Order: sequence, then structure tokens, then C-alpha cells
Amino acid sequence: MDSPHGAAVRAEGFGLKGPRGWAFQGVDVQAGPGSLIAIEGPSGSGRTCLLLALTGRMKPTVGRAEVGGLPLPRKMAAVRRISALGPVPGVSDLDPALTVTEHLRERALLQRRFDGSLRALLRPRGERAESARSRIAEALETAGLDVDALPKAGRTAVRDLERLEALRLSVALALIGRPRLLAVDDTDLKLSDTDRAQAWALLRDIAARGTTVLAVCSEAPQDAVLIRTVTTAAGEAEPGPAPDPERAETAPDGVTETAEETEPADVTDTPAETEPDDSTPGPDRPDGATDTPADAEPTESAADADSGRPDDSTDGAQHHTNDTEEGAADAFAETGRA
Repeated sequence: MDSPHGAAVRAEGFGLKGPRGWAFQGVDVQAGPGSLIAIEGPSGSGRTCLLLALTGRMKPTVGRAEVGGLPLPRKMAAVRRISALGPVPGVSDLDPALTVTEHLRERALLQRRFDGSLRALLRPRGERAESARSRIAEALETAGLDVDALPKAGRTAVRDLERLEALRLSVALALIGRPRLLAVDDTDLKLSDTDRAQAWALLRDIAARGTTVLAVCSEAPQDAVLIRTVTTAAGEAEPGPAPDPERAETAPDGVTETAEETEPADVTDTPAETEPDDSTPGPDRPDGATDTPADAEPTESAADADSGRPDDSTDGAQHHTNDTEEGAADAFAETGRA
């Protein structure tokens, strides 16, 4: 990849609450560019909601956060432009019927169409094709996916990929846009110990190349900046305990810790300033969340806590589907294939 260009991530008292309770709350984190940030916690503790909020795809309720110097929720659209989603169930799933080559070509075409400059669009067709091939090759190399080693090479269908191969493909698709922040959900889900070690080695390598990595997991590695979430008996997400001091010393850009629990009655949504193009609701958009050109995904608004629609809070195992936290499916700001 290019020289270090990752986005610094900072949050203080960050939280998101819906009609059924907190999805997450009291999150504090400070991590510099090129950090590996792990969101650790059990399924149903608001991990995916937090990941989507920090990438500008869900609107937080309380607290402050900045990604790459862009404040949330005021600059949600701008944050989406500098971030990309790897595998996130229900949001950026791979299409099992498409082949590896079809996925790569589709993402390259969408990237060129929606994220390219006018000058790039006016370049000769041959130059555009060569640029797309270069981006694909670079992304595959960084993701460690050898297409020729697959059972049917590029014609291998996604349904025939192993879990680690599918993870590498999703990461490669996200890297085609050269994001400053890469978000990966369920990093260690259904992986053997060997594959889990390879997955974390991949994410460390991406972070070492300069891209900040935000990864959801059930058990974080010792060298990651840690955000820990836990679930109460009633199913509401709350901040987890502070990380170990020894773990804090190994964190590359400082350690994260969670603030004390905030009483719901005291929570208000008072952004200092709003801008219509990023997060202020308009007459045709319930919450102003729009799709990111860099991700090239269809647009769909996030749920508003006052709209009466199901929100992104967690409600225990009753509402958990496909290992994605409660509330995420109802409040995703973008759906469809990434």
C-alpha cells in the first residue's frame, strides 16, 4: 500500500441507545494511525453496532468520537468515504453464487465509477483497465489470497471457499478502495487455532502497512488496542472492565478503556453542530445516513431512536441472528452486497 495513511480513532463516552436499551455505552478509545484495534466481547454485547458507529454507518446517541480527525456524528458521510467494510454479516456479505473473479471485477468497476476523480474517468479505456488490474493485484497480495491456488482459480464460487479464504477475499475487496480504516466483523468466528493465528497475522500486516484496522472478535490478541464489551443478565450491553496493565503496555497507540455506566435518564443527543450533508435528517431521509462511494454499496438509512422503528440496541440471545449483535440488523446504514 501507499505510505502510512491510516485514520486515528478517538472516542470518549461513546454510546448508542435505542427503544429496547443500550447497544453499547461508555466506550473510550484512543489509537493512532496504523493501529490494530480489537473490539472484544461475547456475541450480543453490541460489538457490531460499535464497529458500524465508528465507521460512520450508525448514528451514536451520546459521547464524542473522531475518525481521521472527522467528528461523529457530524461527519458520518466523510467517515464512510475513508473507511471500508470487510466481512460484516447482513451488511457486506459475499454473494455465494458469484465467483472470486466476478466479485473482484464488480468491486473494481464500482470503485472506478463512484470513487474515481473526473480526470480518472476521462482517461483512455486501456489505462483505466490497467489501473483496475493493478488495484486488484495489490489488494490480493495484501490480503494474502492466491487466486490461482483455489480449486477452480478465479472461477471458484464463493460458496466453495473455506472460511479463511472467504475472509481474505472480503478483505481484498475492501482494500481495492485503499481505505484509511478497515473494519472486520467476527474475525475469529468458526476458525481453527491455526486459521485464527493466520487471520490476526493478516490484520497485523495490513496495520503495519499503514491502514488502521478495527476488528470484532471473541478473544483479542495481546498486541491490539482493546475495546471490551460485555452483556448484562438482562441483555443490555454495558462497558467491560478496564484492560490489564500488562496488556496496556503492549498496545501500539495507547490502550482503550470503558467509562462507568451512564444512567439512561441522563442521556441526551446534543451534537455541537450539525451539517445537512452528513448526519442531519432531511425531508426524504430519516437520519441522513447515505452510502459511501468508496464502499459502492446501496444506500439505506439508519434507524432513528424516535422514529418508532426497531433500533440497534441489544436484547439478549432472543434477538441474536447469525452471530451479529442485537440491533445491528435494524439499524444498518447500508445493506446489500459490498
